[in-house]
Amino acid sequence: MSVWDDLVGQERVVDQLAAAARAAREVVAGTGPGLGMTHAWVFTGPPGSGRSTAARSFAAALQCSDGQGEPGCGRCHACQTALGGTHPDVRVVRPAGLHHLTDDIRTLVRQAALSPSDGRWQVVIIEDADRLEGPDLAWRPANSLLKAIEEPSPRTVWVLCAPSLEDVIATIRSRCRSVALRTPPAQAVAEVLVRRDGIDQAMASFAARAAQSHVGRARRLATDEASRLRRAEIMKMPGQMVSVGACLTAAANLVDAAEEEAGVATVARDAAETERLALALGQGSSKGLDASSRAQLKDLDKQHKRRATRTHRDILDLALLELVAFYRDVLSIQLGARVELANVDVETALLAAARSCHPERTLQRIESVLACRAALASNVAPLLAAEAMTLSLR
Repeated sequence: MSVWDDLVGQERVVDQLAAAARAAREVVAGTGPGLGMTHAWVFTGPPGSGRSTAARSFAAALQCSDGQGEPGCGRCHACQTALGGTHPDVRVVRPAGLHHLTDDIRTLVRQAALSPSDGRWQVVIIEDADRLEGPDLAWRPANSLLKAIEEPSPRTVWVLCAPSLEDVIATIRSRCRSVALRTPPAQAVAEVLVRRDGIDQAMASFAARAAQSHVGRARRLATDEASRLRRAEIMKMPGQMVSVGACLTAAANLVDAAEEEAGVATVARDAAETERLALALGQGSSKGLDASSRAQLKDLDKQHKRRATRTHRDILDLALLELVAFYRDVLSIQLGARVELANVDVETALLAAARSCHPERTLQRIESVLACRAALASNVAPLLAAEAMTLSLR
């Protein structure tokens, strides 16, 4: 057992990070110069490659308290709390909305300047570092982060996660060490689902292939029937868009389904958080709430709205990735490529789509789906973006 067990198909990355963790242990013990360790990292890789998993595993290895073996034993209290998200010196930051907010990053920078509570490292993991800039160029959260990376505290480690180096602002990525992850083989993902989650081999193989080796999506497909039904509906979409009316209906159904799923994912959690904060502030007492307490509840409500928007867009994005996978399979058939189909369970629909058009048209359809993803990332109204896409797919 080790902290690297869930990092699928990334042997080279594990070797690199394990060497850095050993060097970091030398720094803490004062027994060596710590060559191979640095204070700022950028983990890049396609969706599902395990960027966040690698960041948490690395944080756990840095905090590992087992001094006998390799850092990252996976058994000690430090490793388990770092992996579980409860270690006091490991912070994982995600944008509550579509982008990281400047005030949030500034607060994070101040907290990261503190000494670690147990004398090892203060590790800050920033997920979706490609969303640091935001739409308002006058308020770049990246500017707040840059100074902290240029002048780091002695025991602070920054780990940024992004799809590619080009997605990270140049002034930041030039000051970080890059770790590139790859898409793991579908067989390796299936093996993890069987070993870690106890999933049947056949189901694990189907999920890994259908999710195109995205570990998180594969697990959802294998364990959640609703996810499988939703994917089945998305696989039917290309064959349904035969008229303008059908295209507009498909777009509305896609957006409404994502909104409903986002509501299921966030409503109960938001209500529980609001109730806990209200009780902590004394709601229900005879004195009521003062202005400061009401302001805190209002701020929490704003956070919930940003998170709901982000969840809705993320669910829509997953649906669009399913469409890209469909047309990728169609293109593979048209070109006679000797690659395994991701959606072999709907091979009949794939063959029909391949016969109905030329490869150039399939490429245009893929570009239409990718353009919709880009529009959503730019905060275009979801229904408008989806309608433009479905009309292009007709």
